Amino acid sequence: MNVHFHFRQYLPVLIFLLALSPFSASAIPTINCHCFRERSYDPARPAVADPYILATTQNSFFATVFNVDKKTVVMKKQGGTSADDMWVAYWLASRYGLSAENLLQAKRPGGVWRDAVASTGITTKAFEDRFSVELNAGASGVRLAQEVVDGLLVGYKLIGVGELAEMRKGGATSQELIVAVLITGKTGQSPLKLHSEVKKGLKSWGTALNEAKIDTPRIQAEVAALLRKK
Repeated sequence: MNVHFHFRQYLPVLIFLLALSPFSASAIPTINCHCFRERSYDPARPAVADPYILATTQNSFFATVFNVDKKTVVMKKQGGTSADDMWVAYWLASRYGLSAENLLQAKRPGGVWRDAVASTGITTKAFEDRFSVELNAGASGVRLAQEVVDGLLVGYKLIGVGELAEMRKGGATSQELIVAVLITGKTGQSPLKLHSEVKKGLKSWGTALNEAKIDTPRIQAEVAALLRKK
């Protein structure tokens, strides 16, 4: 018996079975790590906590605006749900009285939000706001999430339309916008000026937060206080 011959004969079958295995790479869910080792401002390393500051401030703003537990927000992101899809789903849910979870399930991987919304029976063509126009045009989740964040920041009167447009033009992310308006809400400084200083390396977000006397453990409380004033 030629053992080597038989092994080669069944090799394609073995490869096929391995591809179906739950331990194959394609079956492993995408996990986004939101575990930050550095969470406090260190004057000797002023930018070391910036990734945490940006993430936790965005999560705090999201949780406060949509009245959800911040832990739920973090767990969903750790489970693979993108921040962009969460902004869109929770905004749509709050606007139309739907379940954000059902909307997230309707948004299939690689799909567009226009199709996900259509599958729920929602009609958005009657609205002419920028979010609805972008949605009906089949815009990406990234673009729609920006519209949600921008609309919330302007709606809460945290920033003017012109200054917001300038910051977006200058490359400001949604995380950076949210941190900037939190800090400037305490200091009265222009968000545009603050963002420019950080981008030029003149200061870090941690430094700006420290100058505004905002401790990182109190970011969520500071966000809630800021929104209550508006």
